[in-house]
Amino acid sequence: MYSCPINNVAKQLLIRFYQKAKRLPARRDYAMKKTLKIPTGLKAPAVYHSEALDIHEIREQSTHLIGFEFDGTTCFRKGTVEGPDAIREVADGIESYSPYLQMDTTEITPFIDLGNLPVGETEDVDANWQQATDAFFELTKDIDLKKTGVRFLTLGGEHSISYAPIATYLKNYPDLVLLHLDAHADLRDGYLGHKFSHASIIRRVYDHFEDGHRLIQYGIRSGTKEEYDWMNEHKTLKTSLDEFIESVKKIDDQRPIYLTLDLDYFDPCYLPGTGTPEPGGETFHSFIKLAKILVKKNFVGADVTELSPRIDASGNSNVFATKVVRELLLALESAPLES
Repeated sequence: MYSCPINNVAKQLLIRFYQKAKRLPARRDYAMKKTLKIPTGLKAPAVYHSEALDIHEIREQSTHLIGFEFDGTTCFRKGTVEGPDAIREVADGIESYSPYLQMDTTEITPFIDLGNLPVGETEDVDANWQQATDAFFELTKDIDLKKTGVRFLTLGGEHSISYAPIATYLKNYPDLVLLHLDAHADLRDGYLGHKFSHASIIRRVYDHFEDGHRLIQYGIRSGTKEEYDWMNEHKTLKTSLDEFIESVKKIDDQRPIYLTLDLDYFDPCYLPGTGTPEPGGETFHSFIKLAKILVKKNFVGADVTELSPRIDASGNSNVFATKVVRELLLALESAPLES
């Protein structure tokens, strides 16, 4: 699993070296990338992945990692606020090569780690969420994602953090297909007084759907009768892995796809470090089946949410989530560029 042992002190020194040196790996096509001006105000994470580029840069035809440290509406077990930096920390210890996709993060255009969005620290959790959400909208307001080839992989945080990136992608891609992997339907029209609750994320982004957009859901095994009635009425729910995989295969290769992944999609026997676990979940290899399809599709963006490191003292959930993120970074780099 780990490419080499390294103690925490040495790791921090190595990370700071990369952070200070700001050296770019040699890339044949790197000089052709354009840097876009973006607002300042993003937070530096506690740790960077050493292969990432400088913070606070957005580049065309590149994937950008950004964290959203928020768990304010979580109603069961908190801790997802620690998710983004936990993934970054593990990322410096796992192999860069994916034997599943037969790709290596050292051989693709370097991704950019933008750090973390600024989240308020007041007692008003909705205002705290809104601050970071507005920051994401401000970050992307002048960027044509389709024209520039700018891609985002957002790390949560609870699932409510997905609202800003998904709404942004829906605006930029009128024919976007949204893939939703989750244990829960997330279709409640608000929950426990929060309109933008983690239990409402799909309902809230569906408010932005237009005729050309499509939603495909899989892994759902917990929800209200009203949520299941909604999914059946709108024909969004796939009830078997085979049905889901076939539906993704049938998507036109040029049609843009965005994936929102709640890690409780996976069975808690594999990934216990999440706030609302549900038995009967899927395996890592079910995800790899999807990843192998996405590398051949127009995969334009994703978010990974609901990792709660404090719940799994073994740290295994952090490693599992980081492996998922590695596969998604590689799959995003395979997306065809707009001409």
